[in-house]
Amino acid sequence: MENKNNPLVIFTPSGKRGEFPVGTPILTAARQLGVDLDSVCGGRGICSRCQITPSFGEFSKHGVTVQNNAISDWNSVEERYKSKRGMIDGRRLGCQATVQGDIVIDVPPESQVHKQVVRKRAEARDILINPTTRLFYVEVEQPDMHKPSGDLERLIEALDKEWNLSSLEADFSILKKIQTALRKGEWKVTCAIHSDTNSNKSNIVEIWPGYYEGSIYGMAVDLGSTTIAAHLCDLQTGEVVASSGSMNPQIRFGEDLMSRVSYSMMNSKGDEEMTSSVRAGMNELFSEVAQEANISTNLIMDAVFVCNPVMHHLFLGIDPFELGQAPFALATSNAINTKSSNLGLSQMHSASNVYLLPCIAGHVGADAAAVALSESPNTSEDLVLIVDVGTNAEILLGNKDKVLACSSPTGPAFEGAQISSGQRAAPGAIEHVEIDPTTKDPRFKVIGSDYWSDEIGFEDSIKSSGITGICGSGIIEMVAEMRMAGIVDGPGLIGSPEQTATSRCFQDGRTFSYLVYDGSASNGPKITITNRDIREIQMAKAALYSGARLLMDKFEVDNVDRIVLAGAFGAHISPKHAMALGMIPDCKLKNVSSAGNAAGTGARIALLNHSARSDIEKIVTEIHKIETAIEPRFQEHFVNASAIPNSVEKFPILETHVNLPLINFNMGNSKEGTRRRRRN
Repeated sequence: MENKNNPLVIFTPSGKRGEFPVGTPILTAARQLGVDLDSVCGGRGICSRCQITPSFGEFSKHGVTVQNNAISDWNSVEERYKSKRGMIDGRRLGCQATVQGDIVIDVPPESQVHKQVVRKRAEARDILINPTTRLFYVEVEQPDMHKPSGDLERLIEALDKEWNLSSLEADFSILKKIQTALRKGEWKVTCAIHSDTNSNKSNIVEIWPGYYEGSIYGMAVDLGSTTIAAHLCDLQTGEVVASSGSMNPQIRFGEDLMSRVSYSMMNSKGDEEMTSSVRAGMNELFSEVAQEANISTNLIMDAVFVCNPVMHHLFLGIDPFELGQAPFALATSNAINTKSSNLGLSQMHSASNVYLLPCIAGHVGADAAAVALSESPNTSEDLVLIVDVGTNAEILLGNKDKVLACSSPTGPAFEGAQISSGQRAAPGAIEHVEIDPTTKDPRFKVIGSDYWSDEIGFEDSIKSSGITGICGSGIIEMVAEMRMAGIVDGPGLIGSPEQTATSRCFQDGRTFSYLVYDGSASNGPKITITNRDIREIQMAKAALYSGARLLMDKFEVDNVDRIVLAGAFGAHISPKHAMALGMIPDCKLKNVSSAGNAAGTGARIALLNHSARSDIEKIVTEIHKIETAIEPRFQEHFVNASAIPNSVEKFPILETHVNLPLINFNMGNSKEGTRRRRRN
């Protein structure tokens, strides 16, 4: 894999890469890199578990251009399998397809041994139930020879008379079933009606004969750069009846937003590819959620989406080109009401409505608006900092006097990508870490086990998953623990065995790495933290902190009263470790809380309470957006925040909870002097 003339193979969503000779099966390359790609048939093209999706075009993020001949031609084994059992167009069998040139390979969730754990759960919340789509039972006057009128006209008249529903229209599909429904129900029917609060117009979506005793449903969707989370809600009770999540299939076009904008710019119809991809993924997710709830997708009659501006444009089928350059103009920042059919959403009622929350401005999108709706910083008596941690972090700072917002491109490092032993959250991934400051030995917990690695019962609890890598929350805790244990210094350099007093630190090129776990004895992976990993985390956390600090500058404050961590990491990040790393400002630990998936909660509020839509449309006009790209102090804060926790700003509250050794391995420490070493 070291021959520089060999093609480069890049796997998504893991981000793992390596060089392989022409003719290497994709499955072989995946196994050698430790990519999670399933196979049980020995590469004979029988089990189909190694399905992969090759991507073509220019990928500036990865520094490669993938030609159409970068993978071997479709072969007879793949043709036989597809003809007998079917396979999604564009998919290949990893055991049959071989490397022919630089290639980007996406491993879909169903081909992964360790399934992704999408942690964007629905948070418990009291919500006033007043949805835009409701059921109405009505008795309709029978036709009369002396008073000629159509069945639809009499239905509309009855709804106006009994329920004061004016300006009613009916979906075209209603005309096909209205006469049968009225006569079967003996002129009594139940209608599902969607009301647009802004236009005061209402639309008959569905009709049932007699009194319909079932329910109707809506979907609240958080469309993120990395993951999509969907919550199916009963529109009559507000209950979340099913939730599920999936990886955003656009990951294969780029892990971060600017990579996807770049892909759109560099590849003809690249934006259309990404739009088709995310809509197909959405339909699969809707179908999965409906199956979990054991309902027909035809009963899903409303949906609310929240997403960042790039996802917003790509989902709507708008080229995100303008978002890739100043002044980062949105096609529209207003809320959007449209039909599901306009968005290619086939796994819900054909006449259902879709609502997208308004964007705030530039790169602060509908997801940030949803967080504002959920957490209400505009009504807070104290100064609250809300950080929605993800590939692109949205940050709000405010109180009842004013609210400021910005976004920071943290990148995919917190998701486990671009980290040598990093991975998405899945069974077997390290998620919590403690390092003994004396012995420098780690103990950890993995997803799927309740035991620490040094406890009796741990080995038995991980027999099915093993120890596979480190996920986002584990990486944050790992680096923070290494800093507190004196393995990493303030500038982010891992020390030598002599400097750290542990043989777990070993020479790795021109720098040192730290051994977390060596599973070679049991054919498991060797999990290490490299200096490049530390650097990736430093860049990600510095971007997040700098955004928050910039908002504090605008507020002319040096401290905040409380911090709310939101997003997929919100419920899993340790406040102590986040602060020790320098992700968030110094604050009383008891005042740092988790809001879980606040954006998803905001989507549910807008789904279940129509007046909340008017509220957020007004609130976003009052939020002042700060553009980090043009703020001179952002770069200054970024440089300072690259240190762990910070090279300039003090953390006096944090220092009462943790010890941060005063060491600098590049310049020598109190134990011994060392010559200067350059970082890779």
